Amino acid sequence: MEAGAKPDFLAINEYLAREALAKVRHEYVGGLLYAMAGASDRHNLLAGNLYIGLRAHLRAGPCSVFMSDMKVRLAVAAEEIFYYPDVLVTCDPRDSESLYKVFPTVLAEVLSESTEQIDRREKHFAYTKIHSLQEYVLVAQSRCEVTLFRRENRWLPEVLTSPGDILELPSLNYKMPLGSLYESVPV
Repeated sequence: MEAGAKPDFLAINEYLAREALAKVRHEYVGGLLYAMAGASDRHNLLAGNLYIGLRAHLRAGPCSVFMSDMKVRLAVAAEEIFYYPDVLVTCDPRDSESLYKVFPTVLAEVLSESTEQIDRREKHFAYTKIHSLQEYVLVAQSRCEVTLFRRENRWLPEVLTSPGDILELPSLNYKMPLGSLYESVPV
């Protein structure tokens, strides 16, 4: 965009139509698009390990698990937002949209140098406004470290740093040792 030029705001239906055809994914915040960078091998392994564990655990129940390409839709201060969390779990039967979910139970982001501050501040602020959300998980990819926020403890962080530590998601009755989450991931 040229200096002094006004940004082009997109309506939600325009965004969803463009995004369905786009080669690069974009997050949507208040009518503006933000291109997403590609992910590293560590990022993919960590998101995949969490997804596989959750999918196996939740297979027979009412919850659905999505990875990377499913958007979550929310509103903060009257601004419509669409983010792409790395892992999204929804257990709400009202979540019937095929392109995005509105009632997540758990959201997880794998941190990178370029996204860590956004995930820790902007997305933390936005995600914790979602009434259905019970846990928000941040997974470091450069070291064995998971930061877990739970609604039940007023979103205070719990930091896990040992392969023997257990990532526990009570809303899903799910436990995963960090050693399993970081399996095949050089840290």
